[in-house]
Amino acid sequence: MKAVESLSSEAAAYSHISRTEELRIFHDVAKALTSSLNLDQVLQTILEKMATLFRPETWSLLIVDEQKNDLYFAIAIGDSAGKLKAGRQQMGEGVAGWVAQHGEPLIVSDQQANPRFPLAGGAGSISAPESGSGTKTRSIICLPLKSKDKVLGVIQLINCRVEEFSDRELFLLHALCDYAAIAIDNARSVERIQELTITDEVTGLFNARHLYKVLESEVYRSQRFGYQFSVIFIDLDRFKRVNDSHGHQVGSRLLAEIGFRIKEQLRLIDYAFRYGGDEFVVLLPQTDKSAALVVAKRLKETLRTERFLATEGYDLAVECSIGIASFPEDARTANDIILRADEQMYLVKNTSRNAIAMAQFGIVG
Repeated sequence: MKAVESLSSEAAAYSHISRTEELRIFHDVAKALTSSLNLDQVLQTILEKMATLFRPETWSLLIVDEQKNDLYFAIAIGDSAGKLKAGRQQMGEGVAGWVAQHGEPLIVSDQQANPRFPLAGGAGSISAPESGSGTKTRSIICLPLKSKDKVLGVIQLINCRVEEFSDRELFLLHALCDYAAIAIDNARSVERIQELTITDEVTGLFNARHLYKVLESEVYRSQRFGYQFSVIFIDLDRFKRVNDSHGHQVGSRLLAEIGFRIKEQLRLIDYAFRYGGDEFVVLLPQTDKSAALVVAKRLKETLRTERFLATEGYDLAVECSIGIASFPEDARTANDIILRADEQMYLVKNTSRNAIAMAQFGIVG
């Protein structure tokens, strides 16, 4: 199966792009890549260059979603753009799906004469996978965006003047796709680095470094709008016994499950952090102390009744000591509110364990 369906030898000898224009294009795209980490901005620059050069009626960029094994429209411009942006495309479906699945470019100069066009969803017009609007489709150019032999997405141009394409136009089109792949790969690398700097690798929760950054923002927001917020400090009781009895790998898996259970009990606006060791912190925006106590009781009961790592044959029980403090009632800075909640946790830790204490009230449950 040839990836390129039709390019005449006459077209291969023709080029409407001057060397000067070609250099200017590379310069503009390279400048966008090196001056911005904004993926949308870089990709928009690349697609605008493609549009200026090749004048398609509709052009789009689809990104591979590895979790769902399909593609979504990151950018779509032209007559069919509105309908395209809301759609997704399965791997192997239509021209874009075929290119994403096989990692090969596909250039169709006359879709109605193409026996494989049913792959794109219909005969005579592009249906949902390509344009979504019934627009008559004369030609399709679709190229993969690849990094390290992995397809990150595809760029698709509909109704270009394919018959005028030369080897130089194809080279330039491939080069622009390479730039787009670099932009996507760079953006994902930056995203992964950013996640690593704020995420605890054992539990997947935010780490202590990010806790203080978020707390500072929450103090500012709450001061400005007159909100309350609360902090719950959780310390697992006798967790050292797990590491001593079963090893640190089991202890790490237990911490990961506990982190998941804590996050499961929270609202979307709440934050969960691993503070360090076997300590966790929960931040509850716009929540007073009485409402925070309800959440703390729910967390304590969830951890107490859950049988952790049961599927691995351990069936571990967990108890915890919990401290609660609220802004502005108990503290007015990020450091102080953590200190107040930590003090209440230690009040429990040094007496009964497996209980909850609140600033100004002591042990309450």
